Amino acid sequence: RAGLQVTVYDSYDRAGGLLTYGIPGFKLEKDVVMKRVQQLQDGGIEIVHNCTVGVDISFENVRAKHHAVIIATGVYKSRDLVAQGSGADGIVKAIDYLTASNRHGFGDHVPQFLNGSLNAEGKKVVVIGGGDTAMDCVRTAVRQGATSVKCLYRRDKANMPGSLRETQNAEEEGVEFVWLTAPKGFSGTPVSGVLVQQMRLGLPDATGRQSPEVIEDADYVEPADLVIKALGFEPEDLPKLWGAAGLDVTRWGTIRADFETGKTSLPNVYAVGDIVRGASLVVWAIRDGRDCAAAILAELDDANAIAAE
Repeated sequence: RAGLQVTVYDSYDRAGGLLTYGIPGFKLEKDVVMKRVQQLQDGGIEIVHNCTVGVDISFENVRAKHHAVIIATGVYKSRDLVAQGSGADGIVKAIDYLTASNRHGFGDHVPQFLNGSLNAEGKKVVVIGGGDTAMDCVRTAVRQGATSVKCLYRRDKANMPGSLRETQNAEEEGVEFVWLTAPKGFSGTPVSGVLVQQMRLGLPDATGRQSPEVIEDADYVEPADLVIKALGFEPEDLPKLWGAAGLDVTRWGTIRADFETGKTSLPNVYAVGDIVRGASLVVWAIRDGRDCAAAILAELDDANAIAAE
């Protein structure tokens, strides 16, 4: 709208990121997202699909082609679970499961959905985690026709990180929440069960949050044909992936950037959203993007004014 040419480099075949491939269609209709993407393109924004920075184009090449660069990659590296049998078939990452479901919803040919490896139909499903992504997984599994859906979370309902409304919706749809439980290992190849440890909440720490403690000799096996790991996301090592040694990151791996302007340690490079905040909400990413765009416009206006003098 300010008259600048904008180019978006997107590693997927459709724009929208998690709005397109992460959030299920029953929470966010995909025709709405695609309509918004089309509006951006109709407004003159160029979207380069199937383009992974650091693979298909170098980060330095992107910087050389543009007056300003905004890093808005989100955080896609799934936290993993190291336990006996965790590499068995039938144990999948939440992002892979949700992406396959959304691609199928778009009408794409998804072999892993069709062969059942990323499809809950007719299966006993166990989801590990208590955040919003876990809620997306359990509710998707219900809609795919799972015979049972259970969610394991190591704390109680009052201490889970996900939305209470989502949890209530999932319970109404038939999901069983097994509170104060954590996976110790997995049996079967492909997976046939989850070895579950029962937990209790210990004394509060300095922040007032109670840490879960294992109850000895209280393990049991939860039958499962499909196990979905929804343990949250971490930032990828972008300085290493992109060969951008001067791009400063925090001790959590997120990009170190000014929260108002998005400015990073590199000239004319900005960062916004989850790659700065850590895994957060879409509305914060939108706010960050708008604030960053305003900062870039102000910076370019100042530069033009100086050049004119």
